[in-house]
Amino acid sequence: MSDVTATRVCRPRFLTWSLLLLETLALLFLTGCDISPPEEGGGNGEGPGRRSQHLGLLPEQELELGEEAYREVLSESRGRILPADDPQVQRVRGIAVRVIQAAGIEPLQREINLHLKGYRFEWEVNVVGERQINAFCLPGGKIVVYTGILPVAQNDDQLATVLSHEIAHALAHHSNERVTRSQSGGVNVFLEKAFGRRQEAEADHIGVFLMTFAGYDPEEAVHFWLQMSQVNSGGAKLPEILSDHPSDEQRMRAMQEWVPMARAGKRAFDEGRIAPAPPE
Repeated sequence: MSDVTATRVCRPRFLTWSLLLLETLALLFLTGCDISPPEEGGGNGEGPGRRSQHLGLLPEQELELGEEAYREVLSESRGRILPADDPQVQRVRGIAVRVIQAAGIEPLQREINLHLKGYRFEWEVNVVGERQINAFCLPGGKIVVYTGILPVAQNDDQLATVLSHEIAHALAHHSNERVTRSQSGGVNVFLEKAFGRRQEAEADHIGVFLMTFAGYDPEEAVHFWLQMSQVNSGGAKLPEILSDHPSDEQRMRAMQEWVPMARAGKRAFDEGRIAPAPPE
């Protein structure tokens, strides 16, 4: 995550310093380790959206890396983690549970082409009392939400937008993929920015479907990201080519195209019109 405050917002992933933490931990964790990609779980095969995806961390390594990063985050946030009976925590956890349950729907996994076989997710959600407009989901399912984002997400559908986007990153093994790329070295900075934008757009796409299948209104995803762009307008914006996020305009157009598709998919699922997966 980036060092953001209530007056300046990182678009849209909220996850720069956490990636740095993950990559630093990965350098320590992987020293002397074999990081050959797993045969199961999509190692060198097709990733979400059926694009090529290389994952260098084994499933157990991915989980351990996320847990280590999570411990670091909670240690830094000691004294500001809200108790379980806080209404804000209950609200966030309730929405997260619904999104996580939607992520378990096999036809949806198949449509998105998520590779989850062999990977373990130990879901956990904590809310930190800080003004940062921030949220993230680490590998293995550890979720942290900062209270600064709650007023921006004006209703449960918009908060589901945030959680679905961040959970999508974990389901798509994006941190694993970025760590793997960082280990290869020599990546052109402009190509890396474009790669980051592709992951962000992918998380947007997956997120819209997740929130819809969880029973939330995907149209609110458009409204939420519009609000985020307005909050962010107070700070300087980098040109899109220098940003690892899609432009606001590009994001809005894509969201508006995905909303009817997500609704149609959910309706087909509810009506039993989606064929079951073929037997293995």
